Amino acid sequence: MHFDTIDALGERTFDYVVIGGGSAGAAVAARLSEDPDVTVALVEAGPDDRNIPEVLQLDRWMELLESGYDWDYPIEPQENGNSFMRHARAKVMGGCSSHNSCIAFWAPREDLDEWESKYGASGWNADAAWPLYKRLETNEDAGPEAPHHGHSGPVHLMNVPPADPAGVALLDACEQAGIPRTKFNTGTTVINGANFFQINRRADGTRSSSSVSYIHPIIERPNFTLLTGLRARQLVFDAGKRCTGVDVVDSAFGRTHRLTVNHEVILSTGAIDSPKLLMLSGIGPAAHLAEHGIEALVDSPGVGENLQDHPEGLVQYEAKQPMVQTSTQWWEIGIFTPTEDGLDRPDLMMHYGSVPFDMNTLRHGYPTTENGFSLTPNVTHARSRGTVRLRSRDFRDKPMVDPRYFTDPDGHDMRVMVAGIRKAREIAAQPAMAEWTGRELSPGVEAQTDEELREYIRKTHNTVYHPVGTVRMGAYDDDMSPLDPELRVKGVTGLRVADASVMPEHVTVNPNITVMMIGERCADLIKAARAEANLAVSVTAEEDFTPSYA
Repeated sequence: MHFDTIDALGERTFDYVVIGGGSAGAAVAARLSEDPDVTVALVEAGPDDRNIPEVLQLDRWMELLESGYDWDYPIEPQENGNSFMRHARAKVMGGCSSHNSCIAFWAPREDLDEWESKYGASGWNADAAWPLYKRLETNEDAGPEAPHHGHSGPVHLMNVPPADPAGVALLDACEQAGIPRTKFNTGTTVINGANFFQINRRADGTRSSSSVSYIHPIIERPNFTLLTGLRARQLVFDAGKRCTGVDVVDSAFGRTHRLTVNHEVILSTGAIDSPKLLMLSGIGPAAHLAEHGIEALVDSPGVGENLQDHPEGLVQYEAKQPMVQTSTQWWEIGIFTPTEDGLDRPDLMMHYGSVPFDMNTLRHGYPTTENGFSLTPNVTHARSRGTVRLRSRDFRDKPMVDPRYFTDPDGHDMRVMVAGIRKAREIAAQPAMAEWTGRELSPGVEAQTDEELREYIRKTHNTVYHPVGTVRMGAYDDDMSPLDPELRVKGVTGLRVADASVMPEHVTVNPNITVMMIGERCADLIKAARAEANLAVSVTAEEDFTPSYA
């Protein structure tokens, strides 16, 4: 059921309310509503994505940046990075899976195992997580030769066809530079390799977003209610610190409406907005909340901390030949390579785009083109850590997002980025690219020293739009982890978080499919808790039953 206005909704009490219809939230809501005995509401601030072609059609994704479907968060002034940069966060059903490109990666085993072994998130190892990737996908590669892949899940994964001749030449150049063609998502971590991506896209060009995959097929499910155009302003708690619902508004100056839950609220608004809503609701660093006149319900110092991202540089070229005029999503190739020996995961990744990408270079006077290609090196495991903080107690104010790019004390992030620019140049200069690589537009051949490249990066770097970690899960006794390993918010009951904010450490790859996996696991945890509670009630009832005898 879908209601365009909350006034059309009669009953406002549900067993579960999921706040945020993004990559994880849609998965949680769909899986919970598989049980016909529970009622589930999914609340999304943006519109329904059905019948919005620029959202549904994957090859139009770059039109969405800084559009009406983008929260378009500015970042705080950076001491060592690009202060002009903005974080695109989706304001539409499907979240960032409806807004960004659809690069589909299983997280490396080493990443997932480390969540458990290093950060205390028990139950989040690869052996537990990989079956969830299999469950969520219908993968083009599924079959006897790839039994780990799924063939009946809601999210469709396809291999990008090698239809871009410049991209094919680029992969030849990678091989000439010592980076072999390597298939992705095979179950083996790619430390040094390149290829066309797998992407979550359907055969007709529709993105296989979480909304298309999980919500469109169940929109008429009787126990499921989709509420769009509603923005959460505060979580509601009773005297025992149990989350009993959420207050939402239908416009910036609209009336407040309360949605009440019988069981649990699941917060899935992403790595920027989930910590914001928790803090507005009194869960966060007590001293920071006091600055804004908010009484601390739970002093949770880790809320809004641990912000991580994949910072991204740009090397852009004019093309000697006409570039492709059609594409699955314009960014179709990934390149992984290490910048030092002995790594079990690559510290450098880059994307190849068959289009120019001058949104951070043109303002600084770097030349541009309408017929060019881009290589965008990024740091897979950046060591810089930032914060998300409240700007005020007004829910309408954008939060203060401070990624603190390139501030890690050892200079790791900048070192990897400089190495990435040099590696991109090396690839573009190989014989296989001789018929394609024209003038280097940015940073330009005059920038050669490490300091010149560092200055270029500081001025013009972007993000791969992958913020994570701001409400991280961890050990039960870790005060800096706001969540326990079952995604429950510590200090209260009836509240979980499921989105990219829960990651204790970033994944090496594009994280969108992993965020969907987090939604799948959250639903499993909730179902298990419900089954356990029902069993306890059943056992108690049996113990209380005293038979009578004639």
